[in-house]
Amino acid sequence: MKTSEELQRELRNINRKSYPAYKGLKGAYQFPDYQLFIEHVQGDPFAAPSALRIFVPHRKAGFPEAYYQEKHIRIALQDELIRRFAKASAKFCYQAKGSGKSGVIQVSHCDQEVLERTACEITEEGIHIRFFVGFPANGRTINSGELEKILFDYLPECVKASLYYKRLPAKEIEQVIFLSEDQRAVREELKKRNLIAFVANGSILPRQSGASDLPMKEAVPFQSPESMQVTIQLPHRGRITGMGIKKGITLIAGGGYHGKSTLLQALEKGVYDHIAGDGREFVITDDTAWKLRAEDGRKIKDVDISLFINHLPNGKDTRKFSTLDASGSTSQAANIIEAIEAKSKVLLIDEDTSATNFMVRDELMQRVIRKDKEPITPFLERARDLYEKAGISTILVVGSCGSYFYIADQIVQMDNYHPVDITEKTRNILKNYKKPECRAEGFALPSEKRSIAFGSSVVRRKNYRGTGMVEEREKLKVMGRENLMLGKEQLDLRYLEQLADREQTQTLGHLLKYAKEQCNGRRTDLEGLVESLIRKLEKEGIGSVSSQKDIPAGMAMPRRQEIYACFNRF
Repeated sequence: MKTSEELQRELRNINRKSYPAYKGLKGAYQFPDYQLFIEHVQGDPFAAPSALRIFVPHRKAGFPEAYYQEKHIRIALQDELIRRFAKASAKFCYQAKGSGKSGVIQVSHCDQEVLERTACEITEEGIHIRFFVGFPANGRTINSGELEKILFDYLPECVKASLYYKRLPAKEIEQVIFLSEDQRAVREELKKRNLIAFVANGSILPRQSGASDLPMKEAVPFQSPESMQVTIQLPHRGRITGMGIKKGITLIAGGGYHGKSTLLQALEKGVYDHIAGDGREFVITDDTAWKLRAEDGRKIKDVDISLFINHLPNGKDTRKFSTLDASGSTSQAANIIEAIEAKSKVLLIDEDTSATNFMVRDELMQRVIRKDKEPITPFLERARDLYEKAGISTILVVGSCGSYFYIADQIVQMDNYHPVDITEKTRNILKNYKKPECRAEGFALPSEKRSIAFGSSVVRRKNYRGTGMVEEREKLKVMGRENLMLGKEQLDLRYLEQLADREQTQTLGHLLKYAKEQCNGRRTDLEGLVESLIRKLEKEGIGSVSSQKDIPAGMAMPRRQEIYACFNRF
């Protein structure tokens, strides 16, 4: 490993040379209290910035061992440190001048959720911070004096401000750890009490806008109905009271704009922990919960949707159904079956984003169109069996369909953002109405395991001179949180509403690319493949599925459910 003085001399030697001379800086350098790794150097000042890593050994960082021994606490500390490093580096971004991306300091942007990221990784040896820097140039001529400012003035300040325990407010760091332990305690209590979700009194559920996930100012604080209140003893915060949602079928009803979907959206994001001040710190949902909806036009491959759709007029087998352009009802049926395959125990559904003919058929429609002429078995007739025979609970937002009242275990009315338990009141009203058909015969979950086949991961193309053929690996491109492209195939992930961050999508892309290279055209068991990938992520880390030699910044851990969903759409 070279010294920081050698790096400084090298910077001065290459000043005003052409940009490729920066490539010689790649390597490791020892600074007084940390190590700097230049892992990738950009080709020119307009290309993607260079990849850097800072490593601070534990003896220098000085954080208590108890803060990074357990996984959930370590993730919370990593999240806090990358937020602090990002905040410190933001004031130096573009302070070094030059062409193109010269002077940019790019650090992972963390939203309200606490995610495991490659941007900050705490190992047995110390703390790793991964980020990007635009190496400065004037035109394509090196301006190493500006890079010297970044490496020797700006970055040391960022490290001091974020990675040394003695320089940080100890109480604030302690509160991060305490919050993580309290959130874990609530998740454990859900399992002990047969609950699928908990919403603490005083939680702020509404967000500022559709474009902002920050809490809305002057929003109505959540207050649980007395009949649904549960109290949990937390290790640090003490007693906390809120609404407990039991296993079974729960309806969220009410008029428009009264907060039904707001509550459901809080529950769907409750699969993640949230930072202090978010307002949803103690909105905790079973972490296997899957928010699903109709998804017109999605691709379906070999899915057994016979639980919901049978006897198609064209005689097509729905036990192994495939289409490149699914209807709303077909896509929603496939989404439920895929959720079951992904081991989800809670389904989150909003009537507004569901296919009407999939959810219910009223009495008049059943009289006009006989049952033997309708291939769709509505969700209304399967939801009860899904819970009683498969242990899969449902939380459903309803605003226009009263038939679900007959199968509900509990009914919550949102009244001006205040939840009211109307279960008994509704049951009394139902006595005056004829009960619809709420159960269908022939309940059976898919028994056959599905397989997946990948094409070759190698692309053959003409060389640039047009004189021969060359082989290369497929390229991965991520376009925001909602889209990725592997080779020539584009995946639309916008309806995976629980994907919280672009960096999770980046990891999904790497997982697909890694799986395709490993399978190399072979057909393989889907469940076995995905579960082996999850074990690899948990054992070797998120970066282990990247094709890059060094672990890249910009990856975050997705849930098992989103991994299955991504592979199912490929």
